Amino acid sequence: MEVRLAEHIGFCFGVKRAVDTVYEQIKNGKTIYTYGPIVNNEEVVRDLVEKGVRVLESREELMELPDGMPCSGESEGETTERDVQTGSGEKSQGGEAAGVIIRAHGVPEEIYGILKEKNLECIDATCPFVRRIQKKAEEESRKGRHIVIVGNAGHPEVEGIIGWCRGPVTVIKNEEEARNFALPEGREMCVVAQTTFNYNKFQGIVEILEEKGYNGSVVNTICNATEERQRSARALAAEADVMIVIGGKHSSNTRRLYEICSEECAHTYFIQTLDD
Repeated sequence: MEVRLAEHIGFCFGVKRAVDTVYEQIKNGKTIYTYGPIVNNEEVVRDLVEKGVRVLESREELMELPDGMPCSGESEGETTERDVQTGSGEKSQGGEAAGVIIRAHGVPEEIYGILKEKNLECIDATCPFVRRIQKKAEEESRKGRHIVIVGNAGHPEVEGIIGWCRGPVTVIKNEEEARNFALPEGREMCVVAQTTFNYNKFQGIVEILEEKGYNGSVVNTICNATEERQRSARALAAEADVMIVIGGKHSSNTRRLYEICSEECAHTYFIQTLDD
């Protein structure tokens, strides 16, 4: 039996960077929180929790954290850009150093405001590619453009992007929704994509939107690593008798790979653990 590996596998740069950030903070002996699971891989999250990392599942849970102590030399209530972007070593009311790590998917702008207000240390592990989309959505919406996100409504990355927009936003996940979409008269649009979205599906949706003759811009924000992995997986699946996709069941990235491989190989299996 021949076993072959796809040319491009493993965590992408943004996810690896975020996971490494958490493990590094654990070494520093701090009480560490992550806003949402740092990555959609249950095995990794379980290991981090066993090492003492606490996962905040909602804005409400973040609000319930005790406020941090002001930094030395700063008056009560003051915060600095340094506090939010790199953390300042402030302590919780119980005297224990704590930090909140922003997941690779990013978060709405509001969350940074809460961290400032509560004077909590923020370690920002947002993927740089995701941050670029957030900035683009913010800039274009400030110009009055209707933001169209090609992706999955409810996905943390998509929710984060929405949270940076200054006007109307529409999330489109398939060609049917694209055909039903109507841009308000007199508006221009800006189209971006969830970084892990299926590239071929993105192209199909964009073609439908362009056929409507709307004014605006289309920015392909699908991560290069995502495109590479999708192409690599498709090529290997087309040659394989059996294809195995390993990853988290809640990972949008892994689900896309499974869908793509299933199109090329009838015997494709989605595996998360050895028990599977």
